[in-house]
Amino acid sequence: MATLGFGHVNLRAQRPLLDQLHSFYTQVVGLEAGPRPPFARFGYWLYAGGQDIVHLIEASPDEQRATHTSTVIDHIAFRCDAPEQTQSRLDQLGIAYKVATVPLTGQTQLVLKDPAGHTVELNFSPEPSSP
Repeated sequence: MATLGFGHVNLRAQRPLLDQLHSFYTQVVGLEAGPRPPFARFGYWLYAGGQDIVHLIEASPDEQRATHTSTVIDHIAFRCDAPEQTQSRLDQLGIAYKVATVPLTGQTQLVLKDPAGHTVELNFSPEPSSP
């Protein structure tokens, strides 16, 4: 078997938090809501470049999901474009973020939190220098 790439990340929460996550990943991160098979549980599939990469699934009413706990997952990262426009949008929305530069590559990272407390990293390739 050969791994061909990343499939998706699945986030599961009660409906109010699930809807907040949907708004965050569409309005802040820029993913697009798209088609989802008719599973028994309510949910959303969010797309980038035609690929479903974030699945949001409603937890059952009696299910208790930990939302602000330590895990071995550190962050979710997305490749993005338009860093200045993204920073402006984050500022307008009042979303706190940190800016970092990757050593050697010059890649810019905007690091923020989603409504469930996950660290989200938005990565931007360095702008080509003008001749």
